Order: sequence, then structure tokens, then C-alpha cells
Amino acid sequence: MRNPLHLFRRRDRITVLRLEGVIGMGGRLGGASLTDAGLAPLVEAAFRGKPKAVALAINSPGGSAAQSSLIAARIRRLADEKQVPVHAFVEDVAASGGYWLATAADRIHVDPNSIVGSIGVISASFGFPEFLARHGIERRVHTAGTDKSMLDPFRPERPEDVERLKRLQAQIHANFIAQVKARRGDRLAGDDLFTGEIWVGEAGVAAGLADGIGHLVPTMRALYGDKVAFRLMAPRRSLFRRLGLPGVGEALDAVETRALWTRYGLPAR
Repeated sequence: MRNPLHLFRRRDRITVLRLEGVIGMGGRLGGASLTDAGLAPLVEAAFRGKPKAVALAINSPGGSAAQSSLIAARIRRLADEKQVPVHAFVEDVAASGGYWLATAADRIHVDPNSIVGSIGVISASFGFPEFLARHGIERRVHTAGTDKSMLDPFRPERPEDVERLKRLQAQIHANFIAQVKARRGDRLAGDDLFTGEIWVGEAGVAAGLADGIGHLVPTMRALYGDKVAFRLMAPRRSLFRRLGLPGVGEALDAVETRALWTRYGLPAR
């Protein structure tokens, strides 16, 4: 006779942590964003109770380098402390900061159409000095410190400002490269991995940026058994998003967010 207590036995659990959206942008008055402070409770909860593994469902075109680093470091720190394996599953895209998040995993899995890479740093803005002059608008800025108003969009671009920006970008790029090399190691292949280039599916695997083609549920069941239970965890959407309405914060960030998604030929989320 089968022991009836088997019904109360705890099933092996896989925690699925959903990381979708632009990193470190938005968030004003309920806009969508991924930040370390906002995700901290979810990340902590994902590793609570010693799951068999944590699966990161990633769909992000990137964003803030600092927030990408902080989130990835938190995931990695808990994975090491709890000795829980982490797998990343890329959906449409894990590029730039989105790929930084993926490197927190022990193994990275992609769909044949997933975009990965874009290991670089970008800064984009507009300049309006001629517009102001044409309309007789006078720009008044007073600073203590000659570099306080760097890259002011309402005055002509200064070579020294561009040089300073490039120095900052080079430092961040070096940190990004160090993260990828530390996490991917000997799996990396190719000479153009850190130029900002992107790869799709199998090409990303061949470059060593991913470990294989695979979807979350079948891959995790193949690795951890057919009986594993999945527990989904995701940031709570704002009231505006739940109602299908644009929040004020989302409207303020819509242009920049759309630009990040469409850079990879994807519709803005």
C-alpha cells in the first residue's frame, strides 16, 4: 500500500525569476524598470528555502551599467552562499546590460532567435544651440567648476567634453569586459566579442556567449527531473500597466525606452 503521506512531501522546486525591461531607467510614478533596490526582495526570496535551481527568464535590451552590475552581483552572491545553480534563459534579447544580467548564471540558454551581446557602452543625446539662437532664446547656466556642465545640449559640443565622456565610457567598458571574461572564461571564442556586435541564437552559442539552445521548462526538467515544481517570481506591475493605461512615469520615459528596444528590431514593451 502506498504511503498516503507522499501527498504532503515537498516537491523539488525551481524558482523562475523574471527580469524583463530596461535596466535602471523609468520607474517614475510607477513606470517599468529593473533596479537593484526594486529587485532585491525578489532576488532574496528566489534563493530562500534552497531551491534545486534558480532560472532567470531574461528579456532586456540593457540600460544602466551600474544597476546591471549590482543586480548581477546580488544574484551571484546568493548563488554562491546558498550553493544553488543558476540558469539564464534569454527570450527576445539579452543585450548590453541585459547580457550583463545573463552572466550571473552558470549556464546561458537561448532561443534560436534570441539576440545576445552588444558588449559595449553607448551615450546618445541631442544638441539644440542653433535652435536657441534662431529663436532668440538665451541660455543661462552658472556653475562652480568648469566641467560641471559637461555636454550641455543647449550649447555647442566641446571637444574636451567628448574626450572626458570617452574616458568614462572606456572605464565602464573595461568593467563589462572583465565581467564577461570572469564568468564565461574559456567558453569565449572570436575576436570581435567586445566591439558592441550582436549575435542571434546558434551564433551566440558558437561565440561562447551562450551554452546552448533551450527553453526554460523542458531544459530544467531534463536537468532536474520531470517532477520539479516551478515558482514564478516577477516585479509587480504598476496599476497603470495592469489596467493597460500609460502612467505618467512611463510617458516620460517612453522615447528612450522605445529607442533601446528598437535598436534590436524589437517592439517596445
